[in-house]
Amino acid sequence: MLKTFLTPRRADLGLTFLRIVTGVVFAAHGYQKFFTMGIPGVTGLFTQVGAPLPHISAILVASVELFGGTALILGLFTRLVAVPLATDMLMAIVLVHLKNGLTGPMGMELVLLLMSAAIALAVAGPGALAIDAIFSGRQTTARA
Repeated sequence: MLKTFLTPRRADLGLTFLRIVTGVVFAAHGYQKFFTMGIPGVTGLFTQVGAPLPHISAILVASVELFGGTALILGLFTRLVAVPLATDMLMAIVLVHLKNGLTGPMGMELVLLLMSAAIALAVAGPGALAIDAIFSGRQTTARA
């Protein structure tokens, strides 16, 4: 019964859903860093937590989150952008969230979940409903 439930098409739909939702969250955080907090605000935060080269890191992190998140939504270069997104979250865990535990204020549950989703997408790919799949000639697994 479980074998018939876990079809390639359902796996593709699951990956598509994971990719789009993860992309929306990353893109929203990148947008927030650029346009709500501003790069000077992010630089101040990064200086406070001891991030290396805080101004450059602020620009890099905001860019990775905004443009990487947008690429995930589209399914464009999914595996390629998932790696820096996962690295971004690993650094956030190490520099900010680890000392606060898993849950609670500034806990690491969200960043851990985002890191895990990015790693899953780097390993499994975008699913068939993605620009990557169109360029690779793989529009749906069910057709293959």
